[in-house]
Amino acid sequence: MHDHTEGQSSKNIAVAFWLNFCFTIIEFMGAALTNSTAIMADAVHDLGDTISLGIGWVLQKISGKPATKKFTYGYKRLSLVGAFVNAVVLLVGSTWVLFEAIPRLWAPQMPMAEGMAVLAIFGVLVNGYAAYRLSHGHTMNEKVLNWHLLEDVLGWVAVLVVAIVLLFVDWPILDPLLSIGFTLFILWNVLKHFRATLRLFVQASPDTQLYQQVNSTLRGMAQVQEVHHMHLWSLDGEAHVLTAHVVLKQPLDAQASVELKEKIADALAAFHLEHTTIEFEWPAEDCRDS
Repeated sequence: MHDHTEGQSSKNIAVAFWLNFCFTIIEFMGAALTNSTAIMADAVHDLGDTISLGIGWVLQKISGKPATKKFTYGYKRLSLVGAFVNAVVLLVGSTWVLFEAIPRLWAPQMPMAEGMAVLAIFGVLVNGYAAYRLSHGHTMNEKVLNWHLLEDVLGWVAVLVVAIVLLFVDWPILDPLLSIGFTLFILWNVLKHFRATLRLFVQASPDTQLYQQVNSTLRGMAQVQEVHHMHLWSLDGEAHVLTAHVVLKQPLDAQASVELKEKIADALAAFHLEHTTIEFEWPAEDCRDS
């Protein structure tokens, strides 16, 4: 089931990459035909998105490879690297858009509205479909890539609205105003994903509520006296890893230990953890990690 999810994630990113790549070429051609600097700037931005999608696609494929002696947890964490790189690209790109758009508030330029409208409709359809493909993903990589595409969709919606209005009135200032609005919206959302990615990089707990629930589950076992050195972290935002020292109320023989391990495994199954390592300690035993 998990292999199917990995394969679907890679396929979704591949579709988004090729759609974005082909449309970027069309954008550059459209910018030349319409003599629109706004569309040219969007084409440059989409070129950056295409590069990010390509990196994300490669890393997503590599992340599904099995574990080795060197990468004992496998390559899933490379997917997180892709999420980090893409978030940085999106942050830099959005900041650049703001630096380009804000000065135009004082010196707005009248674009070619007819050509803008045609390209905008095409842009909404292409990027909207690509974003839809990635919207069902669960990995941090897919989430960040999805915001790349949503930024493009909102950008083309803004271009379409401006183009329609400019067909009837001479208000070129609407172009920078809408650009600034949707860019700030995207920045706000991608910063949240960027923060979550950084937390995973420093191996912070992916979910404090999940941590408490797992801890309570272990402590609730009849044979368990105490739980310490419990660590919960995530490989890629979806596959979580748990390690814990469990102090028993009394020593157990081999058969009883096996039965308790099975009981713990059944109890933890509800949390869908990727890896679990539980170490038993006797009541009077000194913890070797103290």
